[in-house]
Amino acid sequence: MAVVVGLSSCGVVSNLDSGRLLQGGVYAAQALTLTDAQVENYVHQYIQQLDAQSVVLPESSPYTQRLRKIIDSFDGVNEQPLNFKVYQEKEINAFACADGSVRVYSGIMDVMTDEELAGVLGHEMGHVALHHTRKQMQKQMLTSAALQGIASAGDNIAALTDSQLGALGEMIVNAKFSRDMETEADDYGYNFLCGAGRNPWSMVASFEKLDQLSGSSQGGNLLTNLFSSHPETKARIEHISQRCINDGYNRPGTARK
Repeated sequence: MAVVVGLSSCGVVSNLDSGRLLQGGVYAAQALTLTDAQVENYVHQYIQQLDAQSVVLPESSPYTQRLRKIIDSFDGVNEQPLNFKVYQEKEINAFACADGSVRVYSGIMDVMTDEELAGVLGHEMGHVALHHTRKQMQKQMLTSAALQGIASAGDNIAALTDSQLGALGEMIVNAKFSRDMETEADDYGYNFLCGAGRNPWSMVASFEKLDQLSGSSQGGNLLTNLFSSHPETKARIEHISQRCINDGYNRPGTARK
């Protein structure tokens, strides 16, 4: 309704489809009332489909066993239990979802040390803890016809169609968070790693590795939006490095002064 009023004051509403404007206003209102529980349900539907379509490595796989050791000290986020799986995929990617699902591609495990991978996961935990998926979903509901269909369900939990699952998956796997969201996730990830008893320099190392890979022909071809679209890489590295120094953490491989 605010959109209609604003346009009316300019004297152009008669030239527009008022029904479409009103419908857009309804979608906007419903998007803003989207709850975390609804988001978790919708994301879970997508993850179930993605797991079924992907090659999920079994517990006996060296990749899965390695991941279990890395996350041994990780607890849930905001009382949300975490469930980790490894996809056999050459792409360099990992993502965490609102329902506690964390998916790690074997490609990123091939190029990262355990500590570097822990740094990536700490950052991804930040996006979950800070409800960035819900905020992104609210934003996408205003522009994606498929996700507007989710908004039209109102307070009900709808069974997602293939097109809705596809739109949701694109938002999750190829998420482009705002600069503020990335900084918030960095800071949360730093605290998360400290709370898990890990050296937060691992986040700096992971950023440096991803920055290096994004500049190489081989890495650039395999690297997804995990990091290549993140803003001001050097500034983020400096920010977390300074926090490590201020808190007295010694970077592995360097002599303590």
